[in-house]
Amino acid sequence: MRKLPLSKVYQLLEPGPVVLLTTTRKDRANVMTMSWQTMVEFEPPLIACVVSNANHSFAALRATGECVIALPARKLAATVVKIGNVSGRDIDKFEASGLTPLPARRVAPPLIAECFANLECKVVDTRMVNRYNLFMLEVVEAWIDPKQKNPKAIHHRGEGNFFVDGAAFKLPSRMP
Repeated sequence: MRKLPLSKVYQLLEPGPVVLLTTTRKDRANVMTMSWQTMVEFEPPLIACVVSNANHSFAALRATGECVIALPARKLAATVVKIGNVSGRDIDKFEASGLTPLPARRVAPPLIAECFANLECKVVDTRMVNRYNLFMLEVVEAWIDPKQKNPKAIHHRGEGNFFVDGAAFKLPSRMP
């Protein structure tokens, strides 16, 4: 074994795929790149996510209590990084990225047409926002694009390194 700097631990425990989080405030939609989210319950589906209070989306999520988590496939990787490297305070990220906003059914923020899945979410718990920037979200509507067969989700390993989902395999399980 070799000692690992504590600042690198997140690279080992990356919680899930890189996603795009959309918000809407004052009739202006925004999109940000996020990779700090994880499932915490099955039904109803609950997601814990960290949105830095330095991000433009933080104020919108806090004020409106709504967002969409959109899951991009590998083909959108360069766009996802581009979105993560600019602020919605300065530009319209939908226009700059060429992504297509679609109306959601139960929340104001838009779905993203190019993503293989979109999850409409409402904030259900903010007790850890002030201390950790952690929001608890309930998925209230979920959408998939049936035209995108076997999409490969993007995962961030830190320092500009990414990987995509690998080969799928199945083992016996008691879980449905």
